[in-house]
Amino acid sequence: MDRSAWLADRRAAIVATYDAEAPEYEANDYPHDAQLQYVARVLEGCPPGGLVLDAPCGTGRYFPLVATAGLRVVGADQSAGMLEQARARGIAERLLQTGLQELAEAPEFDAVLTIDALENVPPEDWPLVLANLRRAARPGGQLYLTVEEWEDEAGKDDAFEALLADDLPAVHGEVVEGDVAGYHFYPEHDRVLAWIADARLEVVEDVYLHADADWGYRHLLLRKPRDGHA
Repeated sequence: MDRSAWLADRRAAIVATYDAEAPEYEANDYPHDAQLQYVARVLEGCPPGGLVLDAPCGTGRYFPLVATAGLRVVGADQSAGMLEQARARGIAERLLQTGLQELAEAPEFDAVLTIDALENVPPEDWPLVLANLRRAARPGGQLYLTVEEWEDEAGKDDAFEALLADDLPAVHGEVVEGDVAGYHFYPEHDRVLAWIADARLEVVEDVYLHADADWGYRHLLLRKPRDGHA
């Protein structure tokens, strides 16, 4: 199997997993207190009646926060099951069934939220995804991204060696077994910062917070330069 075919198969597995889990997804106990705090901070920086893009939005967990702040929200997700749950909230102005790789929104959003999602993006797609998110933001607009980090280097080594043993075209940092919705990629932080710089996004804040013993989330507040072109 070549790498593009393998990644397409992994992406299909991700969508199938989220479609299946959507009805009960809100019951999962993934830590998100810090995410809620960061979202609230981002929303405070939006103008009254501003427009927020939540991509991927999942079940619309953060929609009520946006609405309570007096803002409007557009949600995007590649999972039809997740969008069905988000639609039931009756909050979003629009819901789009699209992946981060296909996102093609005009620069009309005062803030862009990409939370608990980039771990499903392979390294080849990071530059495209960041470019799509940047395009959607207005000049001066805020972006809030989380990047999941797994601190167990031996675990990553073992996962990589297991994939190679199965003759799969994996790169280091990719994991397909366990609670990873079919595929996770854990990039090195320096590599993430390089991709962000190449995307011409400004880093406003960069904080790592543990979620459990050997993993956590990198919380990145970014800004599209005010003189930035789409």
